[in-house]
Amino acid sequence: MITCTRTYPKKALKLLSLNVRSYTVVGLDTVTNSLEIPKHVQTPSYYRNGIPSPRPNSIDIKTDEQIERLKVAGALAGNILDKTLDYAQVGMTTDELDKYSHNLIVESGAYPAPFNYRGFPKSICTSVNNVLCHGIPNTRPLEDGDILSVDVSVYHDGVFGDCCSNRVVGEGDATANSMVTVARDSVLSCLVHCRPGASFSIIGKTIRYVHRHQILLRVIYSNV
Repeated sequence: MITCTRTYPKKALKLLSLNVRSYTVVGLDTVTNSLEIPKHVQTPSYYRNGIPSPRPNSIDIKTDEQIERLKVAGALAGNILDKTLDYAQVGMTTDELDKYSHNLIVESGAYPAPFNYRGFPKSICTSVNNVLCHGIPNTRPLEDGDILSVDVSVYHDGVFGDCCSNRVVGEGDATANSMVTVARDSVLSCLVHCRPGASFSIIGKTIRYVHRHQILLRVIYSNV
């Protein structure tokens, strides 16, 4: 397997007068064997054959009891996501992150939801730099300045909890840290609008507003 080490030029980022450095373009690397699922863990429908159950033809309105279980699963996934992101450091591989997160999930009595979903071989998704989403953990060591995105999903008590966040590994540069901040601020701003009767379009409009506002501030402060 091959790891690509080509870097992108900085010219596109000079617009904001920031001190920017290039990042490594991530290619393919070695994927190790899948981990074991303890027998006591409740498993979803696709655990053995990789094929999920058919989706319902109508919107599934959850009961109050199901909502409470969803809250528990979501809180568990969020807690493990925070611990996994904190655990990541320069020189560590995403395969190590997968093992760390896997152990936290199964020790909590939950199932790592990505595992064998349509054949996915790992327990979490790790996407680095140019990898858009759902990256497979592998043996590439993380570098200073890498933008790491982690998806943690759990199957617990018959429901799924799913969340994702990112961080800059090491110190990184101004542009990488700004992008992570804008993405996080966008998510938090959108959550305010997630309520009954709200239009999906407000989410996109909110992201656009936060992005434009943050870019404007960066341009102003970089020229002060």
